[in-house]
Amino acid sequence: MSTPRRRVYGYLAEFQSAAALYKAAEQVRDAGFKKWDCYSPFAIHGLDAAMGLKRSILPWFVFFGGMTGAATAFTLAYTTQVVIFPTVVQGKPANIFTVPAFFPIIFELTILFAAFTALFGLLSLIQLPRLNHPLFASDQFPRATDDGFFIAIEARDDNFSPSATRDLLASIGGSNIELITEEGC
Repeated sequence: MSTPRRRVYGYLAEFQSAAALYKAAEQVRDAGFKKWDCYSPFAIHGLDAAMGLKRSILPWFVFFGGMTGAATAFTLAYTTQVVIFPTVVQGKPANIFTVPAFFPIIFELTILFAAFTALFGLLSLIQLPRLNHPLFASDQFPRATDDGFFIAIEARDDNFSPSATRDLLASIGGSNIELITEEGC
């Protein structure tokens, strides 16, 4: 029976405080890395800008999901209430001018489609569900939810070099620098 090969995932470095993590993130960004992330037990104001992250495309997905819901609701209500089975209530016409009667279903389907688009769009953008992540194998990483501040630089980044990346993390104040590996076939 063969033993599984271990592929390098990247480096994990710990920083002493939120301020140190913030400054380190700016330096990693300036070094040109693209595939890396910061981990802290709480949100750090401005960290996304320090990392050089662009605004998410998720709001556009949600907008178009909501518009799809509104169009679906209008088409459904108009087709069923005007075209297929005209419903005349108290002498009101069964034509395009009955749209105000469709507002509740239009509102509901707009919200429903937008909510589902937000949920599934977010899951796809952050590539979940992933049942196991290589960082979970680190002994120090569980502290990221308690009192640890970490930067992980992935080996699949074009600028990754085993020695140069480790030296960069050490020079910007990283301690407990750990090489993270993942199981491979």
